[in-house]
Amino acid sequence: MSNILVIKHGSLGDIAQASGAIQDICENHKNDKLYLLTTKPYFELFKKNPFIHEIIIDNRLSRFNLIYLYMLMKKIKKLKVSKVFDLQNSSRTSFYKKILFPKANSDIWSSSETTLPTDVNKEDFDKNPVLYRFDHQLKTSGLKTKHTTNPDFNWSCSNIKNIKEKYNLDKYIMLLPFCSPHLSHKKWPYYNELIELLKNKYQDRFKIVLAPGPKEVDDAKKINAICILDDNKVLNILQLSSLIKQSSFVVANDTGPAHIAAHLDVKGLTLFGSHTTAKKVSIERDKFKAIQVADLSKLSAKNVFEKIVNEL
Repeated sequence: MSNILVIKHGSLGDIAQASGAIQDICENHKNDKLYLLTTKPYFELFKKNPFIHEIIIDNRLSRFNLIYLYMLMKKIKKLKVSKVFDLQNSSRTSFYKKILFPKANSDIWSSSETTLPTDVNKEDFDKNPVLYRFDHQLKTSGLKTKHTTNPDFNWSCSNIKNIKEKYNLDKYIMLLPFCSPHLSHKKWPYYNELIELLKNKYQDRFKIVLAPGPKEVDDAKKINAICILDDNKVLNILQLSSLIKQSSFVVANDTGPAHIAAHLDVKGLTLFGSHTTAKKVSIERDKFKAIQVADLSKLSAKNVFEKIVNEL
């Protein structure tokens, strides 16, 4: 039995996308032990992942923090891993490679750099859809892939019976209207107008709900929907996944929870401006679709509503 290291620090949407790749790595190394290097916010989430055996926390302190860096590298070296799958593909993980396996090729260290096609530069290769890039990386590293381009995030769900009972939730449409403050260009501004259209059409057939993150509770008060909390605390990732999974339909900005919805096989719609494309981030699935426009402020609530009615 060998030890295999998988690196995936975040973010939330990226973790949902990487679920299929992690499953394929496990299935190609059935007799080996899989370690995951990740960050603290995703420790509890990855504890539920059936394909990971042990988790190592990387606090991602400054590279100039030599004591921390030495201790982390010592911990990894002690595992005597036979192969590393770098699914983060960041400058930081490239730095780790230089310390751990400076001369390694894709047989030892699998990353977007070590598996880059010879006829294309990395900037052009990174324009491909993210799931295509994962698939290329694993295949070039000698793996057979079955799940990489079709991630299944259902392992992330937990029991939310008490939450559903508290809010008397049966059929509901879930909104994911938030985004990080520095990504305000991803935010569609007409959720309240959409809610009014939905309520006029469906009356009491569907409740309209949302689940804010830690810094989104005040913003949630500005939206005319039921704010779902757990004992006045925001839902954790496992609870959020479950709430999304059990919804009748999801409407979302291009954020991490939207990627969760896409890979939980729920019906839904995500709204894209010009910041990127749905194809590049691999978010469209059989049931989860996208509306792509040049300017989100010009995408009317009526247009989104009509799309929901057609899909729902």
